Amino acid sequence: MVTHIVFFKLTEPTAEKIIAVRDKLLSMEGKIAELRQLEAGIDVIRSERSYDVALVTKFDSLDDLQTYQVHPYHAGEVVPFMKANCSSIVAVDYEI
Repeated sequence: MVTHIVFFKLTEPTAEKIIAVRDKLLSMEGKIAELRQLEAGIDVIRSERSYDVALVTKFDSLDDLQTYQVHPYHAGEVVPFMKANCSSIVAVDYEI
């Protein structure tokens, strides 16, 4: 199994935009067959080093993660929305 974690720092971290980003991430539920588990949450600490939103997803294999990366909904809807609203996006992928 592969875990894919992404952190998002918004350009304008208003409550409305943070919720919109989280909701866009959660909108992938049920749309991408390879996506085995999906969590998205809003940071509650709000320190200087904090990112605003976190995404945690799980896949059966690296191939499934790659398929997710190019899936039309992820690549065509979610990624452009994130790029338009975030000043920084970082990720970590690891096998479990």
